[in-house]
Amino acid sequence: MPRNLEAVHKIQALLVEKKLLSLDKFQGLLRESERSGQSLVEVLYRSSGVDEREILSILSAVFGYPSINVNTFTPSAEVLGFIPKEIAVKHHFLAVSKLEKTLTVAVVDPTNLSILDDLHAVVALRIKVALAAPSQLSVAVKKYYGDMFNARPEMVNESIDQIVQDVMDEGVSGSLFKKSSDTSDLLEEASATPIIQLVNHLLIEAIRRGASDVFVEPWEKTFRVRFRVDGVLEEVLNAPRGPVGPIVSRVKVMSRLNIAEHRIPQDGRIRVRILGREVDLRVSILPTSYGEKACLRVLDSAAQAQKLEALGFGGSELEIIRRNAEKPHGMMLVTGPTGSGKTTTLYGILKYLDSPEKNITTVEDPVEYQTTGINQVNVRESVGLSFPAALRSILRQDPDIILIGEIRDQTTMDIAIKSALTGHLVLSTLHTNDATSAIVRMMNMGIEPFLIASSVLIISAQRLVRKLCTFCRVPYLVEPEVLKSIGVAGSQKATYFKPQGCGQCRSSGFKGRTVISELFELNSRVLDLIVKGASGDEIRYAARAGGMKTLREDGLQKAKEGQTSLEEVLRVTSPEPEAALQKT
Repeated sequence: MPRNLEAVHKIQALLVEKKLLSLDKFQGLLRESERSGQSLVEVLYRSSGVDEREILSILSAVFGYPSINVNTFTPSAEVLGFIPKEIAVKHHFLAVSKLEKTLTVAVVDPTNLSILDDLHAVVALRIKVALAAPSQLSVAVKKYYGDMFNARPEMVNESIDQIVQDVMDEGVSGSLFKKSSDTSDLLEEASATPIIQLVNHLLIEAIRRGASDVFVEPWEKTFRVRFRVDGVLEEVLNAPRGPVGPIVSRVKVMSRLNIAEHRIPQDGRIRVRILGREVDLRVSILPTSYGEKACLRVLDSAAQAQKLEALGFGGSELEIIRRNAEKPHGMMLVTGPTGSGKTTTLYGILKYLDSPEKNITTVEDPVEYQTTGINQVNVRESVGLSFPAALRSILRQDPDIILIGEIRDQTTMDIAIKSALTGHLVLSTLHTNDATSAIVRMMNMGIEPFLIASSVLIISAQRLVRKLCTFCRVPYLVEPEVLKSIGVAGSQKATYFKPQGCGQCRSSGFKGRTVISELFELNSRVLDLIVKGASGDEIRYAARAGGMKTLREDGLQKAKEGQTSLEEVLRVTSPEPEAALQKT
């Protein structure tokens, strides 16, 4: 329903005046709109019984937009290409014409202003609205966009290649690729419509595929664009290097970086709405031998908002995490390599704990997920705002929960330990290969063993594995000898699953990722060993004797359940060292 009550009254007056609807009938449609959550325009077209040409005429008069018959013309391929196919099909938009910096778009519902704003951000052109009858527009959208919307993955690459060719064709005239370092020239290049279209197309395709990173990499004679999807790199473009400079300049403009600076690395951030979703892009520009390489880390707020169970933690793991998270003070650590989802897990814990009664503050380098209701501090070493400096100030603000993006040095670790001992719940990450190694790492940083034993609650090591596509996974039998070699006990064949590939997973056999974890909850036996300064192998043996499941064991369990494949588990985990399998 339109928020503009004046528009509602005008629509009502015209319908009643033309004797198309009675006042009671209109009020009934208004109530239906409020009850269903659909706009009044949608309800009028669907349920009023009024000829759609009459409704179109009234909407045109009320909102001041021209009405058009989309059956009387054929938009050019260039014009159609300005609107991403997903948006055109989902919202029934049709690009009609382009004049200079203005794109005319046929729509059914003139009250859908937020979607029109999103479209303006995507195409980087002014949007001029024209109204069309829904039956005509539906046929036209299906005609012009339907085949593209159902395109195979390789056809998407062909469309990207075509845009690159258009860029190269325009660049032949010299308007795009002037060899000048003048800032105005770079801005002109970065604002050239084909470059905007190419960058937007790549970003939309990255979001559509669920990519976590986008890499733009220059070489001597070519450049390539790769996406990291479910932890695996995919090449989506390899072309002559001509457009790479303007592409990187466009990324710099979007992230408000200095486009005239090519000698030093730069970091920035972009916030965009793509396909109806708000997405943050963390930008890193790195000078290389053949030019500047751009890396865009996709920080999807939808992923950050997931609950712990949606990340892949099982029932017993969830119980351990929640039990310790509800304690008033102590330290919870998540370990693992870069890209293993550590920060996402910590934010899942914060989501579980967040309430108006809790004062939560984070200090990160940089802030990855911008979240309402949580105080977030971005480390800036250049102005003296380091992790230790930020933590000292945070502690003066009476926080209940502190999230430290990463503990990198002895000073930060010392403050974190003391914070956990003085009534704060501290969440942080470390770079160690397994959970028990974090204890040894902390000792090596110079932390006294009794302080570790008094403050640490749990340590979780984790990895991300690709999830098998549930539409095409195939069961198969694994021989006992094979299972024994990877640590699965038993003398019988067992059923596991392997990837096959289908349209749902773009023929990869995998769709999405899930976490495998090693949860180390410190028990009395382990605490005694820590205080005595025991070795890492002794601590690990005691942890396993106390019921800790290793990364490989958790992964093999998820493989048995059909969530992932044996090959995925073996790819990201290591066999247990012999020293940890027996008491030393």
